[in-house]
Amino acid sequence: MNPDQSEERAGRPVGRRIFLGTLGLGALGVLGAPVLQRGTEGFLGDIAGKDPTGLTGLLPNGGGFRYYSVAASVPHPSPTAYRLTVDGLVDRPHSYTLAELRALPQTRLVKDVQCVTGWRVPGTPFEGVRLSRLLDAAGVHPSARALRFTCFDGTYTESLTLAQARRPDVLAALRMQDHDLGHDHGGPVRLYVAPMYFYKSAKWLSGITVTDRVRPGYWEDLGYDVDAWVGRSNGRTDAPTG
Repeated sequence: MNPDQSEERAGRPVGRRIFLGTLGLGALGVLGAPVLQRGTEGFLGDIAGKDPTGLTGLLPNGGGFRYYSVAASVPHPSPTAYRLTVDGLVDRPHSYTLAELRALPQTRLVKDVQCVTGWRVPGTPFEGVRLSRLLDAAGVHPSARALRFTCFDGTYTESLTLAQARRPDVLAALRMQDHDLGHDHGGPVRLYVAPMYFYKSAKWLSGITVTDRVRPGYWEDLGYDVDAWVGRSNGRTDAPTG
């Protein structure tokens, strides 16, 4: 169920005043200007780690998105400290800095974002490096069949087959809605798998490991489909993203 990822599971309960204030801010985020929405997004991100009920995830956040995390807290690596490691069944493993990723050719996609819980954000721009470019640079072994993605929240994982990862609409995304990816949306780098439900687009991406078989990710271990094509999986009939 991941708009931006998943359900909050740990932390202290949110008090009645904070929750009612959150409801009011959520309503303002829907009706107000983008600047107000970005402020609401930061507020919700801060309190989501203290809300084991998951109620904050029901509120509009950042232009229609919801804030979700499966970790009680997530580190905030600085732009200079961030690394994205590509390893596993490759000839040339590499740990990319954020500056190195930004220096690579960037692809811009404008697609709908569809959560498996039902909400959709239409026409959302994402920009980043095609995963196929990172795989080509690494030199994938003939025995490779899949990829496993890990995240610096220390908890979330995802998977794709090698063929899925090489699609032109699969990115290591650095920007969303024409801004650098903020922390609440999975920055500085997240996976973006345009044709699949949004739980496949793992936030806070830190590792890409090439493997000999698919290893199901966090939500897939809990029953979600491994092949999460929008409208053709998880028992849903949503229109394909586009």
